Amino acid sequence: MAPGAGFSYPVAGDRPMPPVGADPETERTFTPPEIAMSLAPFCKPSPRRHSLRGFTLLDLLIAMTIACILFGIAIPAYQNTVARIQAGSTRSDLTTTLFDALRHATVLGQEIVVCPASADQCVGGRDWSEGWIAFIDRDGDRMRGPGEQLIRRKSALPERIRLLGSAGRPRIVFQPNGGNAGSNITFTLCDRRGPRDAQALILSNGGRLRSDQPTPAAAATCAAGL
Repeated sequence: MAPGAGFSYPVAGDRPMPPVGADPETERTFTPPEIAMSLAPFCKPSPRRHSLRGFTLLDLLIAMTIACILFGIAIPAYQNTVARIQAGSTRSDLTTTLFDALRHATVLGQEIVVCPASADQCVGGRDWSEGWIAFIDRDGDRMRGPGEQLIRRKSALPERIRLLGSAGRPRIVFQPNGGNAGSNITFTLCDRRGPRDAQALILSNGGRLRSDQPTPAAAATCAAGL
């Protein structure tokens, strides 16, 4: 190899590189402890921007107050909806029973009795809330005997649903000609929503059923105690 080959000669005016760990201005060499101390401020962990915070008693009271208000609004609305559905179902059941009794009377040519009942026997009175039955009255005594066929049975109505018939009309007797003996009978149906939501179902002597608004006295009597 020729002399000087592979070497780099310093050029005039060039400044030699300071050793590692030295200040380039003063060419002072720092020891490792001094370097560590100088970097210490930059190595500290940054403080957390968000600190964890639990619920206070005031927060809990506010949440409970809001929940009580919401429940106070939602629960009555839900109960009224259930009552409306149950009242509608009761009306449908009564309508079905009356039409079924009328059909059997005309087809079989026999009297069909519909009455408020308990244990498959007429109980009399005007309160139909404990249920009702429809049966073929073969002997004409208006009471169901051992051999008289049961056409339809309805169990007791849901709690806080009431169905009252006309005073003095403890039963309905459908004739073979399609009519029913006696005067019109008016049913008053009510529930926990009160007298304003009561409804009347009127069955004519000809067997036609229509709905109407009950009288204030009938609605108040029906809804009393619900």
